[in-house]
Amino acid sequence: MATGTGTKLDPWQLTTPPGTSAYTIWRDDAADPPALICQVGGTQLRYDARAIADLHAMLKAHGDWLPLGGADEQKPAAPGTVEAWGRAADNPVGGWYGLKKGLRGRFGVYLPPLLEALGLAELTHEAKNNRMRAI
Repeated sequence: MATGTGTKLDPWQLTTPPGTSAYTIWRDDAADPPALICQVGGTQLRYDARAIADLHAMLKAHGDWLPLGGADEQKPAAPGTVEAWGRAADNPVGGWYGLKKGLRGRFGVYLPPLLEALGLAELTHEAKNNRMRAI
């Protein structure tokens, strides 16, 4: 389970779905658009903060388990996955939720544990091929 309140001084402390890598996320509501700042070691990824509500709504509408399918920006996302939805032209932002060119991928790796920590979704925590669904 995550700790932290989601601020820069007290970020959410999370692990990837398999539990193999730790990272932090915090909200930056002063950014334009408001952003989720994901710190993974020395790498910082940024996602549109509306991804939390949008992903939860999509999962609710989907109604069943959905594969995560995390992939780097330079690699194609597997169809029918959280990762593919996070970069699809028909999602609510009309494309990438990732805000930092070159580091816009991995949506299906870093956002699902946050939704789980916020009590909005449940995840499987297998070595690979994890899935999520809305609560």
